[in-house]
Amino acid sequence: MGRGKIEIKRIENASNRQVTYSKRRNGILKKAKEITVLCDAKVSLIIYASSGKMHDYCSPSTSLVDILEQYHRQSGRRLWDPKHENLSNEIERIKRENDRMQIKLRHLNGEDISSLNPKELIALEDALENGLVSIRDKQSEKMERMRKNRQQEIARQQQELAMENSVSAEIDNYQRENHHDYAYHVQPIQPNLQERI
Repeated sequence: MGRGKIEIKRIENASNRQVTYSKRRNGILKKAKEITVLCDAKVSLIIYASSGKMHDYCSPSTSLVDILEQYHRQSGRRLWDPKHENLSNEIERIKRENDRMQIKLRHLNGEDISSLNPKELIALEDALENGLVSIRDKQSEKMERMRKNRQQEIARQQQELAMENSVSAEIDNYQRENHHDYAYHVQPIQPNLQERI
């Protein structure tokens, strides 16, 4: 018995929807691979899940860029406008700049400097010396700030100590001025306590 036809509409149950997506995605990827092998076709397939996760396939004999270029030529339509091409050029420029910066960083770390000419080595040495001077200046500023903070902390502690000493002296003076010699005698309530002492 064959399977009955199902109505093609959105599956409401999230769990069932995920299972169906996974099975059908695997099925369509399998079919793309089969048509590539059986018919020597150039196939590119991109699938995005509702979660945003991407799955893709491209025939081993080509690339997605080649397929898109061929599509542009044959359909006469562009999938992106010049603004996106400018963005692509900007990305390429930033990548080149990043590569230059990586090389410069390696040179500053003393790596790959054998390829530099004497003029470049002198410029590198100057840059390192300037950097060292800057670091020393920053270090001196930080040490000076730490010294000032420590002095302020010591001054604050001395003020607190002086205040404590002043309060303690005032208490001592008060006690001396108001001290009377009273004789205190314990009078036991029970007469037998006196005998035990």
